[in-house]
Amino acid sequence: MLLFKVSLAIFMAGSLLEMGLKLSLGDGIRSLRNIRFVVHTLLWSFVICPALAYAITLILPMQSPYAIGLILVGMAPCAPFVPRLVDKAKGDIGYTAAFMLLASAGTVVCMPFTVPLLAKGLTASAWAIAKPLLIVVLLPMAVGVLIRSKSDPFASKIMPFVKKGAGIAGLLWCILCLIIYGKSLLSVTGELAVASELIFFGIVCVGTYWLGLGLRHEQKVVLSVGVTTRNLGACLTPLLSVPDMDQRATLMIVLALPIMVIVALLGTKWFSRIGVATAVRETVSQA
Repeated sequence: MLLFKVSLAIFMAGSLLEMGLKLSLGDGIRSLRNIRFVVHTLLWSFVICPALAYAITLILPMQSPYAIGLILVGMAPCAPFVPRLVDKAKGDIGYTAAFMLLASAGTVVCMPFTVPLLAKGLTASAWAIAKPLLIVVLLPMAVGVLIRSKSDPFASKIMPFVKKGAGIAGLLWCILCLIIYGKSLLSVTGELAVASELIFFGIVCVGTYWLGLGLRHEQKVVLSVGVTTRNLGACLTPLLSVPDMDQRATLMIVLALPIMVIVALLGTKWFSRIGVATAVRETVSQA
């Protein structure tokens, strides 16, 4: 279990350091001036998604550990690979930087207070939850942003090494997940775990796009991809601070990885098609 925690910590820190190295602080700050985008991001990330996850646990008869896992999944938006998906879906990269800044800071600020409120049975103080989030989530990203702002060439030079290190740690973590939870993953279907996560990710992916009122298509793409993907390392962090936590809560978060990736990729393909159709209509209307 120690190797599981260490590989997870390295994967999280490396991924978020890589994210920070990619971020243009200037682009992010400029995009933060769009109040409508900021409001949509904060509402979906830290109000609607946690409330949706909590509502699903009330509607579907899941055992408490699975419910805790789903609620934690609902609290931490923005996977480290968001920029790649946004780029693939032809979203706005400048707004991607703004979203990642808001998501990272918001997760560290909100999660210590919302976890004890919504995740009944998860006994941990706000500081016990906040401390690892500060160290493993906010600090690496802040270091990456600082390096990029001071020396863009140096950031570009070290990025491949950071990416490779995080990738190796992530691969090791996935292998350990299969070793530790492989047999249990085959049995979770009877607990409605898969159904609950499919419902959650499906509603979030479609809802963020169609309810992104007042945002351009490229901004909606950033919002939807960012909120649909989850920072699973941050989701796991509160569980690692609780001794003797039921492994089914961890299992629920591990299960979110393939479901999240599949839904996000399908959403990316869908957004790309909408973007092409929108561009064609605009070209025809201007002709």
